Amino acid sequence: MSAPAFSLPALHYDYSALEPHIDATTMTIHHTKHHNTYVNNMNAVCQKDASLLSLDLVVLNQKVGDTSAISADVMTTVRNNGGGHWNHSFFWTVLGKPADNNGPSAEVKGAIDAAFGSFDQMQSAFNAAAAGRFGSGWAWLGVDAASKGLVITSTPNQDNPLMTAVVDKPCIPILGLDVWEHAYYLKYQNKRPEYIQNFWQVVNWDNVNKYFAEATQGHVPSVLPKPAL
Repeated sequence: MSAPAFSLPALHYDYSALEPHIDATTMTIHHTKHHNTYVNNMNAVCQKDASLLSLDLVVLNQKVGDTSAISADVMTTVRNNGGGHWNHSFFWTVLGKPADNNGPSAEVKGAIDAAFGSFDQMQSAFNAAAAGRFGSGWAWLGVDAASKGLVITSTPNQDNPLMTAVVDKPCIPILGLDVWEHAYYLKYQNKRPEYIQNFWQVVNWDNVNKYFAEATQGHVPSVLPKPAL
């Protein structure tokens, strides 16, 4: 029997590392249950449609909506679960211990100031996007492919800005926040804005800075071991 095409990536920190801002129980469930479900569902759909194995996870996300690349029969499954797998794999990498939060690089700060006026204004716009996303979804800070400037957007469900055919504002993400209730409800209940505000205490700016440098060169951040499948 061949190995599964997709696997759950290990975290580079303990489940308790983000305390008190994101609790260990939530992290454990979020990673081992919710994220793993997307992984398992992608492996299942690859058993149904082996042509998916010719595309890595980034390309699968980029081709959502393109029936010449992904069969209509499996499009929704790939959109939801391929999106969920990439989104969560990315999300874990932009989180880190509060003590390791070094802040944006000079290059990222300059891009933030150019796009939004100041870090505080960027943060307010990001928080508004995250809080204003009705139901489940994500908020994103990313690099616009044409202008190379920073933009903020939000997406429903497990959509992400790599899905150029289906999202309002495509970009290459450098920071993202999961605002599905499973990401925060055990600790914050219905207080999503408090969760959003505390998220900034656990942003791994070293990785955000690296992703910005990659994105301005047109490269999607590498968040999974190679190969991506």
